[in-house]
Amino acid sequence: MIADLLQRLHFGRLSRREKVALAGGALLLAAWLAAELGVAPLFERRARLRQAVAAKTAQLAEMEGMKAEVEGIRGRTRRAEQRFERRDKGFTLFGFLDQLAGQTQVKDRVTTMRPSKIEQKNSPLKLSRVEMKLEGVTLEQLTRFLVGVETSRNEAVVSKLSVSRREKTDGLLDAVLQVETLEP
Repeated sequence: MIADLLQRLHFGRLSRREKVALAGGALLLAAWLAAELGVAPLFERRARLRQAVAAKTAQLAEMEGMKAEVEGIRGRTRRAEQRFERRDKGFTLFGFLDQLAGQTQVKDRVTTMRPSKIEQKNSPLKLSRVEMKLEGVTLEQLTRFLVGVETSRNEAVVSKLSVSRREKTDGLLDAVLQVETLEP
């Protein structure tokens, strides 16, 4: 088949130099075709695979970060559940604050206590809140009460606090505070 093709092209009539040039051209064409059809696709595929590996590595790192975040949330949830279990049975924020006011000797200074509960979305817990107003307390009494709230095992926090000096009496303060905690 190749011999017939060479005869038709009158390959035999060509000089030795023309035959070498033609053979060299054919070899160059064959090498170019091999590179374009064989080697180049391999390099392109290798580059695509490297990009895919880099993308998957980035995804893996992101997933590991999210896993660590989820584990942190789970740990905080477990610790919060344990703290809730340590609370006294029948705990209410209103009752706790009333008892603490008696212990810190500010119960007679409490003028208002307004409790409220707020349902939490996607959670079985409720936000229990009590707004209190204390009138005519000393800085020491207010401090003892606030420390009692913040350091109790009941996980109550003072979320808002407004303190003002009484105009008529030296050294006495009026305070409005909001105390919150989560309850089942």
